[in-house]
Amino acid sequence: MARKFFVGGNWKCNGTSEEVKKIVSTLNGGQVASADVVDVVVSPPFVFLPLVKSLLHSDFHVAAQNCWVKKGGAYTGEISAEMLLNLNIPWVILGHSERRLLLGESNEFVGDKVAYALSKGLKVIACVGETLEQRESGATVEVVAAQTKAIAERISDWTNVVLAYEPVWAIGTGKVATPAQAQEVHCELRKWLQINVSVEVAESIRIIYGGSVNGANCKELAAQPDVDGFLVGGASLKPEFVDIINSATVKSCA
Repeated sequence: MARKFFVGGNWKCNGTSEEVKKIVSTLNGGQVASADVVDVVVSPPFVFLPLVKSLLHSDFHVAAQNCWVKKGGAYTGEISAEMLLNLNIPWVILGHSERRLLLGESNEFVGDKVAYALSKGLKVIACVGETLEQRESGATVEVVAAQTKAIAERISDWTNVVLAYEPVWAIGTGKVATPAQAQEVHCELRKWLQINVSVEVAESIRIIYGGSVNGANCKELAAQPDVDGFLVGGASLKPEFVDIINSATVKSCA
């Protein structure tokens, strides 16, 4: 089954309004693969969501970097799925390793957040990935399977889910999983979904890779059969993000 390439840009906690305008201008002016070849979603900090949405080319979409696990209320500092929908923000990133590690979000909590966001009509980029210690101990597949299982136990429809494999040891470190390493984990995730969810979901879901992806390594990674795109951190703030988007053509020409 052909899966449409997906490239997400996670801007994390970066930028001023002027810097954000420059990033958007670069994207809007770039020669990028058409929307029927690749889905492009950028995720600015919450405070810039309306600005980015108002300026960004209509072929690109906008995601929030997080949302709360239930309806809004007395949850200081949180943003609800309902608020994102009110702003016509279609996507949200959930379960990013920085939130799991720095803020203690458990697999179960992430699963609950994914289920609630989907129930409200948001599309979700759900992140999974292992630490260096877990990889070196041979627990990679066990860890990402447990993270995926916590989501699978809470949802029945995977149509609006993109699964992002982000090895924690490769995020912002300059270290990148080799194409073979990325392919291996993506393949194992697809096997897990086939056995534990359904063959249809396993074949159709897009599993994207994140971890120090840049303009120099994106094409080789994109060529792997089970790598359906990228979730890009630091490089999504730079002009080379256009090159990463265009690595989608590696798949379309295959």
